[in-house]
Amino acid sequence: MNLIEQARKSEDGVLSVSQAVQMANHAVSSIPMATVLGEVTGFRGPNARSGHCYFQIKDEQSVMSVNVWKGVYERCGFTLRDGLQIQVLGSFDVYKGSGKLSYNARGISLAGEGLLRQRVAELARKLEREGLMEASRKRHIPQFCTRVAVVTSLSGSVIEDVKRTLARRNPLVEIQVAGCSVQGAQAPASIMRALDVAAAARPDCILLVRGGGSFEDLMCFNDEALARCVAACPVPVVTGIGHEPDTSICDMVSDRRQSTPTAAAESVAPSLAEIVSAIDVREAKLRRSGAQLVSTRGDVLDNLSRLMDQGMRSRLFAACQRLESFAGRRCLSDPMNMLVDRREDLLRSEERLHDSIPRALARGHEEVRRTSQRLEASSGRLLRPYEASLSQAAASLEALSPLKVLSRGYAVARGEDGRIISDVSAVVLGDVVSVMLGAGAFRASVTEVLPARNEEATKA
Repeated sequence: MNLIEQARKSEDGVLSVSQAVQMANHAVSSIPMATVLGEVTGFRGPNARSGHCYFQIKDEQSVMSVNVWKGVYERCGFTLRDGLQIQVLGSFDVYKGSGKLSYNARGISLAGEGLLRQRVAELARKLEREGLMEASRKRHIPQFCTRVAVVTSLSGSVIEDVKRTLARRNPLVEIQVAGCSVQGAQAPASIMRALDVAAAARPDCILLVRGGGSFEDLMCFNDEALARCVAACPVPVVTGIGHEPDTSICDMVSDRRQSTPTAAAESVAPSLAEIVSAIDVREAKLRRSGAQLVSTRGDVLDNLSRLMDQGMRSRLFAACQRLESFAGRRCLSDPMNMLVDRREDLLRSEERLHDSIPRALARGHEEVRRTSQRLEASSGRLLRPYEASLSQAAASLEALSPLKVLSRGYAVARGEDGRIISDVSAVVLGDVVSVMLGAGAFRASVTEVLPARNEEATKA
Protein backbone atom coordinates (compact mmCIF):
# COMPACT_ATOMS: atom_id res chain seq x y z
CA MET A 1 0.00 0.00 0.00
CA ASN A 2 1.52 3.36 -1.04
CA LEU A 3 1.43 6.56 0.94
CA ILE A 4 -1.51 8.03 -1.01
CA GLU A 5 -3.70 5.04 -0.22
CA GLN A 6 -2.63 5.31 3.44
CA ALA A 7 -3.65 8.93 3.49
CA ARG A 8 -7.07 8.18 1.94
CA LYS A 9 -7.75 5.54 4.59
CA SER A 10 -6.81 7.88 7.41
CA GLU A 11 -9.54 9.76 9.23
CA ASP A 12 -8.84 13.18 7.72
CA GLY A 13 -6.73 12.24 4.68
CA VAL A 14 -3.65 14.22 6.00
CA LEU A 15 -0.01 13.00 5.73
CA SER A 16 2.73 13.67 8.24
CA VAL A 17 5.84 15.52 7.14
CA SER A 18 7.88 12.31 7.17
CA GLN A 19 5.22 10.58 5.08
CA ALA A 20 5.13 13.47 2.62
CA VAL A 21 8.95 13.51 2.26
CA GLN A 22 8.97 9.74 1.91
CA MET A 23 6.30 9.94 -0.75
CA ALA A 24 8.27 12.60 -2.61
CA ASN A 25 11.47 10.59 -2.38
CA HIS A 26 9.62 7.54 -3.64
CA ALA A 27 8.36 9.48 -6.59
CA VAL A 28 11.77 11.06 -7.32
CA SER A 29 13.64 7.77 -7.08
CA SER A 30 11.62 6.46 -9.98
CA ILE A 31 13.30 9.02 -12.26
CA PRO A 32 16.12 7.23 -14.17
CA MET A 33 19.74 8.38 -14.07
CA ALA A 34 20.52 11.25 -16.42
CA THR A 35 23.40 13.50 -17.50
CA VAL A 36 22.83 17.18 -16.78
CA LEU A 37 24.80 20.04 -18.40
CA GLY A 38 25.20 23.29 -16.49
CA GLU A 39 27.49 25.95 -15.03
CA VAL A 40 28.92 25.56 -11.52
CA THR A 41 27.87 28.21 -9.00
CA GLY A 42 28.01 28.52 -5.22
CA PHE A 43 30.75 25.92 -4.97
CA ARG A 44 31.61 24.76 -1.42
CA GLY A 45 34.18 22.12 -0.71
CA PRO A 46 35.82 19.79 -0.38
CA ASN A 47 34.56 19.58 3.21
CA ALA A 48 37.47 19.47 5.67
CA ARG A 49 36.07 16.44 7.50
CA SER A 50 34.14 14.43 4.90
CA GLY A 51 35.75 15.57 1.64
CA HIS A 52 32.32 16.01 -0.03
CA CYS A 53 31.49 18.96 -2.33
CA TYR A 54 28.22 20.90 -2.53
CA PHE A 55 27.19 23.41 -5.21
CA GLN A 56 24.54 24.27 -7.77
CA ILE A 57 24.50 24.03 -11.52
CA LYS A 58 22.49 26.48 -13.52
CA ASP A 59 21.45 27.52 -16.99
CA GLU A 60 19.57 30.60 -18.19
CA GLN A 61 16.33 29.64 -16.40
CA SER A 62 16.90 27.14 -13.55
CA VAL A 63 19.22 26.12 -10.72
CA MET A 64 19.52 22.78 -8.92
CA SER A 65 21.65 21.52 -6.03
CA VAL A 66 24.32 18.90 -6.63
CA ASN A 67 26.11 16.69 -4.12
CA VAL A 68 29.49 15.25 -5.14
CA TRP A 69 30.78 12.64 -2.72
CA LYS A 70 34.51 12.44 -1.89
CA GLY A 71 35.30 9.39 -4.04
CA VAL A 72 33.53 10.83 -7.09
CA TYR A 73 35.39 14.16 -6.75
CA GLU A 74 38.78 12.46 -6.40
CA ARG A 75 38.19 10.47 -9.61
CA CYS A 76 37.17 13.47 -11.77
CA GLY A 77 40.79 14.64 -12.34
CA PHE A 78 40.18 18.41 -12.18
CA THR A 79 39.35 21.12 -9.65
CA LEU A 80 35.78 22.35 -9.47
CA ARG A 81 35.16 26.09 -9.27
CA ASP A 82 32.48 28.59 -10.09
CA GLY A 83 31.98 29.25 -13.78
CA LEU A 84 32.99 25.83 -15.09
CA GLN A 85 30.71 24.13 -17.59
CA ILE A 86 30.34 20.52 -16.50
CA GLN A 87 28.32 17.41 -17.26
CA VAL A 88 26.98 15.58 -14.21
CA LEU A 89 25.81 11.95 -14.35
CA GLY A 90 23.55 11.09 -11.40
CA SER A 91 20.08 10.76 -9.95
CA PHE A 92 17.66 12.89 -7.95
CA ASP A 93 17.16 12.44 -4.23
CA VAL A 94 15.05 14.05 -1.48
CA TYR A 95 16.92 14.48 1.77
CA LYS A 96 14.81 13.08 4.59
CA GLY A 97 15.97 15.61 7.17
CA SER A 98 15.11 18.75 5.22
CA GLY A 99 12.96 17.55 2.36
CA LYS A 100 15.34 19.31 -0.01
CA LEU A 101 15.62 18.02 -3.57
CA SER A 102 19.21 17.45 -4.70
CA TYR A 103 21.12 15.69 -7.43
CA ASN A 104 23.66 13.08 -6.30
CA ALA A 105 26.50 12.88 -8.80
CA ARG A 106 27.93 9.52 -9.88
CA GLY A 107 30.40 11.08 -12.30
CA ILE A 108 31.40 14.57 -13.51
CA SER A 109 33.32 15.78 -16.55
CA LEU A 110 34.19 19.12 -18.10
CA ALA A 111 32.24 20.49 -21.02
CA GLY A 112 32.89 23.30 -23.51
CA GLU A 113 35.54 25.75 -22.27
CA GLY A 114 36.04 23.72 -19.15
CA LEU A 115 37.18 20.74 -21.23
CA LEU A 116 39.58 22.98 -23.11
CA ARG A 117 40.97 24.34 -19.86
CA GLN A 118 41.46 20.80 -18.58
CA ARG A 119 43.45 19.89 -21.69
CA VAL A 120 45.53 23.04 -21.35
CA ALA A 121 46.23 22.22 -17.69
CA GLU A 122 47.29 18.69 -18.59
CA LEU A 123 49.66 20.01 -21.27
CA ALA A 124 51.08 22.54 -18.81
CA ARG A 125 51.80 19.80 -16.27
CA LYS A 126 53.45 17.68 -18.98
CA LEU A 127 55.76 20.47 -20.13
CA GLU A 128 56.51 21.39 -16.54
CA ARG A 129 57.62 17.84 -15.82
CA GLU A 130 59.95 18.08 -18.82
CA GLY A 131 61.54 21.23 -17.32
CA LEU A 132 60.46 23.67 -20.05
CA MET A 133 59.09 26.07 -17.43
CA GLU A 134 62.12 26.02 -15.14
CA ALA A 135 63.46 29.48 -14.27
CA SER A 136 67.02 28.24 -14.75
CA ARG A 137 66.26 27.43 -18.41
CA LYS A 138 65.03 30.92 -19.28
CA ARG A 139 67.54 33.02 -21.17
CA HIS A 140 68.79 36.47 -20.25
CA ILE A 141 67.17 39.38 -22.06
CA PRO A 142 69.40 42.46 -22.48
CA GLN A 143 68.34 45.45 -20.44
CA PHE A 144 68.78 47.76 -23.44
CA CYS A 145 67.65 46.04 -26.63
CA THR A 146 68.67 47.78 -29.85
CA ARG A 147 67.06 45.35 -32.35
CA VAL A 148 63.61 43.90 -31.61
CA ALA A 149 61.62 41.49 -33.80
CA VAL A 150 57.80 41.51 -33.48
CA VAL A 151 55.77 38.37 -34.32
CA THR A 152 52.06 39.19 -34.61
CA SER A 153 49.23 39.80 -37.05
CA LEU A 154 49.80 42.65 -39.50
CA SER A 155 46.08 43.40 -39.85
CA GLY A 156 45.28 44.28 -36.24
CA SER A 157 46.02 47.29 -34.09
CA VAL A 158 48.55 45.44 -31.96
CA ILE A 159 51.49 45.98 -34.32
CA GLU A 160 50.81 49.72 -34.44
CA ASP A 161 50.56 49.89 -30.65
CA VAL A 162 53.89 48.12 -30.32
CA LYS A 163 55.57 50.40 -32.87
CA ARG A 164 54.23 53.51 -31.15
CA THR A 165 55.34 52.24 -27.75
CA LEU A 166 58.86 51.46 -28.96
CA ALA A 167 59.14 54.79 -30.80
CA ARG A 168 57.90 56.67 -27.75
CA ARG A 169 60.13 54.84 -25.33
CA ASN A 170 63.28 54.76 -27.41
CA PRO A 171 63.31 55.83 -31.08
CA LEU A 172 66.78 54.30 -31.48
CA VAL A 173 65.38 50.77 -31.27
CA GLU A 174 65.35 49.01 -34.65
CA ILE A 175 62.08 47.13 -35.27
CA GLN A 176 61.64 44.08 -37.50
CA VAL A 177 58.19 42.59 -38.10
CA ALA A 178 57.32 38.97 -38.99
CA GLY A 179 53.61 38.70 -39.79
CA CYS A 180 51.51 35.63 -38.95
CA SER A 181 48.02 34.48 -38.14
CA VAL A 182 47.16 34.63 -34.44
CA GLN A 183 43.77 32.87 -34.44
CA GLY A 184 42.32 29.70 -35.88
CA ALA A 185 43.48 26.20 -36.66
CA GLN A 186 46.35 27.32 -38.92
CA ALA A 187 47.69 29.88 -36.45
CA PRO A 188 50.26 27.65 -34.64
CA ALA A 189 52.03 26.70 -37.88
CA SER A 190 51.95 30.32 -39.06
CA ILE A 191 53.41 31.57 -35.77
CA MET A 192 56.20 28.95 -35.86
CA ARG A 193 57.21 30.04 -39.38
CA ALA A 194 57.24 33.68 -38.25
CA LEU A 195 59.42 32.80 -35.24
CA ASP A 196 61.94 31.10 -37.55
CA VAL A 197 62.02 34.18 -39.80
CA ALA A 198 62.44 36.51 -36.82
CA ALA A 199 65.18 34.38 -35.23
CA ALA A 200 67.14 34.26 -38.49
CA ALA A 201 67.59 38.06 -38.29
CA ARG A 202 69.36 37.62 -34.91
CA PRO A 203 67.63 40.39 -32.95
CA ASP A 204 68.21 41.00 -29.26
CA CYS A 205 64.78 39.53 -28.50
CA ILE A 206 61.46 38.54 -30.11
CA LEU A 207 58.08 39.96 -29.08
CA LEU A 208 55.27 37.37 -29.54
CA VAL A 209 52.13 39.48 -29.02
CA ARG A 210 48.39 39.45 -29.64
CA GLY A 211 45.42 41.49 -28.41
CA GLY A 212 42.68 40.25 -26.09
CA GLY A 213 40.00 37.71 -26.96
CA SER A 214 38.01 34.80 -25.61
CA PHE A 215 39.63 31.65 -24.28
CA GLU A 216 38.81 29.87 -27.53
CA ASP A 217 40.39 32.71 -29.54
CA LEU A 218 43.64 32.33 -27.60
CA MET A 219 43.74 28.52 -27.85
CA CYS A 220 46.33 28.62 -30.64
CA PHE A 221 48.87 29.82 -28.05
CA ASN A 222 48.20 26.65 -26.04
CA ASP A 223 49.38 24.41 -28.88
CA GLU A 224 52.08 21.93 -27.80
CA ALA A 225 54.17 22.20 -30.98
CA LEU A 226 54.14 26.01 -30.77
CA ALA A 227 55.10 25.90 -27.08
CA ARG A 228 58.09 23.67 -27.84
CA CYS A 229 59.09 26.00 -30.70
CA VAL A 230 59.03 28.99 -28.35
CA ALA A 231 61.12 27.12 -25.76
CA ALA A 232 63.67 26.04 -28.41
CA CYS A 233 63.92 29.43 -30.15
CA PRO A 234 67.59 30.53 -30.33
CA VAL A 235 66.57 34.12 -29.49
CA PRO A 236 64.91 35.10 -26.16
CA VAL A 237 61.13 35.37 -26.52
CA VAL A 238 58.95 37.89 -24.66
CA THR A 239 55.20 37.21 -24.76
CA GLY A 240 52.34 39.69 -24.41
CA ILE A 241 49.20 37.69 -25.22
CA GLY A 242 45.68 38.89 -24.37
CA HIS A 243 44.99 40.86 -21.21
CA GLU A 244 46.06 40.66 -17.57
CA PRO A 245 44.19 37.48 -16.49
CA ASP A 246 45.01 35.54 -19.67
CA THR A 247 47.86 33.04 -19.34
CA SER A 248 48.76 30.63 -22.13
CA ILE A 249 51.24 27.79 -22.47
CA CYS A 250 53.44 30.04 -24.60
CA ASP A 251 53.53 32.52 -21.70
CA MET A 252 54.72 29.76 -19.39
CA VAL A 253 57.60 28.55 -21.59
CA SER A 254 58.72 31.96 -22.82
CA ASP A 255 61.72 33.75 -21.37
CA ARG A 256 59.56 36.64 -20.08
CA ARG A 257 55.79 37.00 -19.78
CA GLN A 258 54.01 40.37 -19.86
CA SER A 259 50.31 41.00 -19.37
CA THR A 260 49.72 42.96 -22.63
CA PRO A 261 51.53 43.69 -25.90
CA THR A 262 52.21 47.26 -24.74
CA ALA A 263 53.76 46.01 -21.50
CA ALA A 264 55.92 43.57 -23.50
CA ALA A 265 57.20 46.41 -25.69
CA GLU A 266 57.90 48.61 -22.67
CA SER A 267 59.87 45.84 -20.94
CA VAL A 268 62.44 45.55 -23.77
CA ALA A 269 62.77 49.26 -24.63
CA PRO A 270 63.52 51.41 -21.61
CA SER A 271 62.85 55.09 -22.18
CA LEU A 272 65.67 57.47 -22.97
CA ALA A 273 65.07 59.13 -19.62
CA GLU A 274 65.54 55.77 -17.89
CA ILE A 275 68.70 55.14 -19.90
CA VAL A 276 70.10 58.56 -19.01
CA SER A 277 69.12 58.02 -15.38
CA ALA A 278 70.76 54.60 -15.38
CA ILE A 279 73.91 56.06 -16.94
CA ASP A 280 73.93 58.84 -14.33
CA VAL A 281 73.50 56.29 -11.55
CA ARG A 282 76.28 54.17 -12.95
CA GLU A 283 78.50 57.23 -13.37
CA ALA A 284 77.89 58.17 -9.75
CA LYS A 285 78.62 54.61 -8.66
CA LEU A 286 81.77 54.62 -10.79
CA ARG A 287 82.90 57.93 -9.29
CA ARG A 288 82.26 56.68 -5.78
CA SER A 289 83.99 53.42 -6.51
CA GLY A 290 86.95 55.22 -8.08
CA ALA A 291 87.24 57.64 -5.19
CA GLN A 292 86.95 54.82 -2.69
CA LEU A 293 89.50 52.79 -4.61
CA VAL A 294 91.93 55.72 -4.78
CA SER A 295 91.42 56.41 -1.07
CA THR A 296 91.90 52.77 -0.20
CA ARG A 297 94.97 52.46 -2.40
CA GLY A 298 96.32 55.72 -0.93
CA ASP A 299 95.91 54.36 2.59
CA VAL A 300 97.64 51.17 1.53
CA LEU A 301 100.51 53.14 -0.02
CA ASP A 302 100.81 55.27 3.13
CA ASN A 303 100.95 52.18 5.29
CA LEU A 304 103.51 50.60 2.98
CA SER A 305 105.56 53.80 3.04
CA ARG A 306 105.53 53.86 6.84
CA LEU A 307 106.43 50.21 7.01
CA MET A 308 109.23 50.71 4.47
CA ASP A 309 110.57 53.70 6.41
CA GLN A 310 110.50 51.74 9.67
CA GLY A 311 112.12 48.76 8.00
CA MET A 312 114.89 50.82 6.47
CA ARG A 313 115.55 52.61 9.78
CA SER A 314 115.70 49.27 11.57
CA ARG A 315 118.08 47.81 9.02
CA LEU A 316 120.32 50.92 9.07
CA PHE A 317 120.39 50.90 12.86
CA ALA A 318 121.30 47.22 12.89
CA ALA A 319 124.03 47.83 10.31
CA CYS A 320 125.43 50.71 12.38
CA GLN A 321 125.42 48.54 15.47
CA ARG A 322 127.35 45.84 13.64
CA LEU A 323 129.88 48.36 12.30
CA GLU A 324 130.39 49.84 15.76
CA SER A 325 130.84 46.37 17.21
CA PHE A 326 133.41 45.60 14.52
CA ALA A 327 135.18 48.91 15.10
CA GLY A 328 135.45 48.16 18.82
CA ARG A 329 137.34 44.94 18.27
CA ARG A 330 141.11 45.09 19.12
CA CYS A 331 142.05 43.27 15.94
CA LEU A 332 140.78 46.20 13.90
CA SER A 333 141.78 49.06 16.19
CA ASP A 334 145.37 47.76 16.85
CA PRO A 335 146.39 44.69 14.82
CA MET A 336 149.68 44.36 16.80
CA ASN A 337 147.65 43.50 19.88
CA MET A 338 146.89 40.15 18.27
CA LEU A 339 150.60 39.34 18.02
CA VAL A 340 151.25 40.59 21.55
CA ASP A 341 148.44 38.47 22.89
CA ARG A 342 149.69 35.43 21.02
CA ARG A 343 153.24 36.03 22.29
CA GLU A 344 152.00 36.31 25.85
CA ASP A 345 150.00 33.14 25.42
CA LEU A 346 153.05 31.30 24.10
CA LEU A 347 155.21 32.55 26.99
CA ARG A 348 152.67 31.43 29.50
CA SER A 349 152.43 28.06 27.74
CA GLU A 350 156.25 27.79 27.84
CA GLU A 351 156.34 28.52 31.57
CA ARG A 352 153.66 25.95 32.20
CA LEU A 353 155.58 23.42 30.08
CA HIS A 354 158.89 24.04 31.91
CA ASP A 355 157.15 23.78 35.22
CA SER A 356 155.32 20.61 34.31
CA ILE A 357 158.24 18.63 32.76
CA PRO A 358 160.23 18.09 36.03
CA ARG A 359 157.06 17.19 37.81
CA ALA A 360 156.15 14.79 35.05
CA LEU A 361 159.65 13.22 35.06
CA ALA A 362 159.58 12.90 38.84
CA ARG A 363 156.19 11.27 38.64
CA GLY A 364 157.54 8.97 35.89
CA HIS A 365 160.64 7.98 37.94
CA GLU A 366 158.54 7.31 40.94
CA GLU A 367 156.15 5.23 38.88
CA VAL A 368 159.09 3.30 37.32
CA ARG A 369 160.57 2.69 40.79
CA ARG A 370 157.30 1.40 42.14
CA THR A 371 156.82 -0.75 39.06
CA SER A 372 160.38 -2.12 39.38
CA GLN A 373 159.79 -3.02 42.99
CA ARG A 374 156.55 -4.71 42.09
CA LEU A 375 158.34 -6.62 39.29
CA GLU A 376 161.22 -7.64 41.57
CA ALA A 377 158.77 -8.80 44.18
CA SER A 378 156.75 -10.76 41.72
CA SER A 379 159.55 -11.97 39.37
CA GLY A 380 160.76 -14.57 41.81
CA ARG A 381 157.30 -16.00 42.10
CA LEU A 382 156.83 -15.82 38.35
CA LEU A 383 160.23 -17.28 37.33
CA ARG A 384 160.52 -19.97 39.99
CA PRO A 385 158.28 -22.54 38.19
CA TYR A 386 160.15 -21.94 34.94
CA GLU A 387 163.68 -22.22 36.42
CA ALA A 388 163.26 -25.96 37.10
CA SER A 389 161.94 -26.51 33.59
CA LEU A 390 164.79 -24.47 32.19
CA SER A 391 167.36 -26.48 34.15
CA GLN A 392 165.92 -29.74 32.89
CA ALA A 393 165.84 -28.40 29.32
CA ALA A 394 169.44 -27.22 29.68
CA ALA A 395 170.51 -30.60 30.95
CA SER A 396 168.79 -32.29 28.04
CA LEU A 397 170.38 -29.87 25.59
CA GLU A 398 173.76 -30.40 27.23
CA ALA A 399 173.40 -34.15 26.86
CA LEU A 400 172.29 -33.89 23.25
CA SER A 401 174.56 -31.03 22.23
CA PRO A 402 177.12 -31.87 19.50
CA LEU A 403 179.61 -29.79 21.44
CA LYS A 404 179.45 -32.28 24.24
CA VAL A 405 180.29 -35.02 21.74
CA LEU A 406 183.02 -32.91 20.23
CA SER A 407 184.53 -32.41 23.65
CA ARG A 408 185.06 -36.15 23.80
CA GLY A 409 187.39 -36.05 20.71
CA TYR A 410 184.93 -36.03 17.85
CA ALA A 411 184.87 -33.42 15.07
CA VAL A 412 182.31 -32.05 12.57
CA ALA A 413 183.41 -31.52 8.99
CA ARG A 414 181.62 -29.10 6.63
CA GLY A 415 182.05 -28.63 2.95
CA GLU A 416 182.65 -25.37 1.16
CA ASP A 417 178.88 -24.87 0.88
CA GLY A 418 178.52 -25.18 4.70
CA ARG A 419 176.78 -28.55 4.58
CA ILE A 420 177.87 -31.20 7.11
CA ILE A 421 179.87 -34.00 5.48
CA SER A 422 178.55 -37.32 6.72
CA ASP A 423 179.81 -39.55 3.85
CA VAL A 424 183.19 -39.63 2.06
CA SER A 425 181.34 -39.66 -1.22
CA ALA A 426 180.54 -36.01 -0.60
CA VAL A 427 184.23 -34.93 -1.03
CA VAL A 428 186.93 -35.38 -3.60
CA LEU A 429 190.59 -34.86 -3.54
CA GLY A 430 191.54 -31.22 -3.23
CA ASP A 431 188.29 -30.11 -1.52
CA VAL A 432 188.70 -27.66 1.32
CA VAL A 433 186.70 -28.60 4.41
CA SER A 434 186.15 -26.91 7.76
CA VAL A 435 186.61 -29.08 10.78
CA MET A 436 185.00 -28.00 14.09
CA LEU A 437 186.45 -29.50 17.25
CA GLY A 438 185.33 -29.33 20.84
CA ALA A 439 187.48 -26.23 21.25
CA GLY A 440 188.06 -24.28 18.02
CA ALA A 441 188.11 -25.29 14.34
CA PHE A 442 190.51 -25.47 11.39
CA ARG A 443 190.43 -25.72 7.60
CA ALA A 444 192.06 -28.69 5.79
CA SER A 445 192.53 -29.90 2.25
CA VAL A 446 191.53 -33.45 1.29
CA THR A 447 194.61 -35.40 0.21
CA GLU A 448 193.19 -38.91 0.48
CA VAL A 449 189.73 -40.41 0.57
CA LEU A 450 189.54 -43.67 2.57
CA PRO A 451 186.62 -46.03 2.23
CA ALA A 452 184.23 -46.79 5.08
CA ARG A 453 185.10 -49.65 7.38
CA ASN A 454 182.10 -51.72 6.44
CA GLU A 455 183.20 -51.56 2.79
CA GLU A 456 186.74 -52.84 3.80
CA ALA A 457 185.23 -55.68 5.75
CA THR A 458 183.12 -56.61 2.80
CA LYS A 459 186.18 -56.68 0.56
CA ALA A 460 188.13 -58.86 3.03
